[in-house]
Amino acid sequence: MNTVVAVPEPIRAALAGNQPVVALESTVISHGLPYPYNLDLARAMEGEVRDQHAQPATVGVVAGVPTVGMSDADIERFAVAQGILKLSRRDIGYAVALERDGATTVAATMALAALAGVQVFATGGIGGVHRGAHETWDISADLTELARTPVLVVCAGAKAILDLPATIEYLETAGVPVLGLGADELPAFYSATSGLPVARIDTVAEVARVWRAHRALGGGGGMLLAVPPPAEVALPSAEVESAITRALAKASAAGVRGQAVTPFLLAAVAEETHGESMHTNIALLRQNARIAAQVARAIAELK
Repeated sequence: MNTVVAVPEPIRAALAGNQPVVALESTVISHGLPYPYNLDLARAMEGEVRDQHAQPATVGVVAGVPTVGMSDADIERFAVAQGILKLSRRDIGYAVALERDGATTVAATMALAALAGVQVFATGGIGGVHRGAHETWDISADLTELARTPVLVVCAGAKAILDLPATIEYLETAGVPVLGLGADELPAFYSATSGLPVARIDTVAEVARVWRAHRALGGGGGMLLAVPPPAEVALPSAEVESAITRALAKASAAGVRGQAVTPFLLAAVAEETHGESMHTNIALLRQNARIAAQVARAIAELK
């Protein structure tokens, strides 16, 4: 346990007693969904983890303090406050030194979770290689974090706005295992399939065993467990691709760059799908939190 990271006593005790803990990101609260959906979702995800007899640990930098296990009051403030920084790994030191509030992306959440000793993290979709990256070199730090940090990330694949084939190629090169829970293909975030094959796995007990073997033999990096969105809210891939094409055109016309690209595109896709993509996003996030808790419990039981 690194004393630089603030960890509330219930989570500290759970980690010390080999009890399941699940990290949750805070970017979805401050930069992902509008109020009050963001606050309702943050509380619902924590509730999903608790219902599976695990401890939720929402991660963020709170007034300059890296925190693994934000209080409900802090979560509520992150849901409504303006000026919350969006933090990747590179930005954590900046927020700490200037005593700022910062919401953590996948990369930053993994980094702080690992410092606290949390092995499992639930999110929506990871970042990856952006479309047109051969010209822009726009590649998410989430990928390099997965290659270097021993955290098991439960997600619905990479965000559909990305170049998914290039993202899978990058993960392969980086030595990051990608498993599909009950799936032979990588989910495309809003859609269940992408046409990209992954290693299928059918139970959380199997996931735990693969994770243990990877920790022992895989070189110290992370692992991706990709879970298709719930069937009742999954969107047809052709519909999503059409919406993304229109959203990309809007982003290009508006000159959107850097960290602003992903939230802009997600909001544009939500508009193009008349809000359906947001409902899918919320449902898959809750599902991933629930499954991550089951995985964390299976890992704890192995020991």
